[in-house]
Amino acid sequence: MKSEFVPPVQSALLALQRATHATLQLIATELVDLDLSASEINALANLADGQGRTVSQLGAAVGTRPTTLTSVLDRLERRGHITRGTRAGDRRSVLIELTESGRAAAALIRQTLADLENRALNGLPREAVAGFHAVLNALIEEGS
Repeated sequence: MKSEFVPPVQSALLALQRATHATLQLIATELVDLDLSASEINALANLADGQGRTVSQLGAAVGTRPTTLTSVLDRLERRGHITRGTRAGDRRSVLIELTESGRAAAALIRQTLADLENRALNGLPREAVAGFHAVLNALIEEGS
């Protein structure tokens, strides 16, 4: 049993922030061997489906501006996890794709996230999980 004081939840946004912090700590612990930042993990997780994306598309998926994403992509490219190339028919668009090592890391990330989510939400009624997703989507829309 934890002896830490946890303040009562008074705000859904503060609770979400605490949950995000706790989740990021769990993810960092589970994926420590990959030696990736939370932003790098997020980018690879969003590329795990194997579909290449432009910087703008990936930025929208990870929830950040393309200019902010550039340094994350620089690090992932230096580590050999992604390549940047031109998009067929549009040489101005940069296409981000996973390399073999990137696909392996992304698969591990996706599986780890799925396992953490299953453990956290196991036993909750389906309606509660659906409601949780509805709240998250509403907050995403508000921020867009």
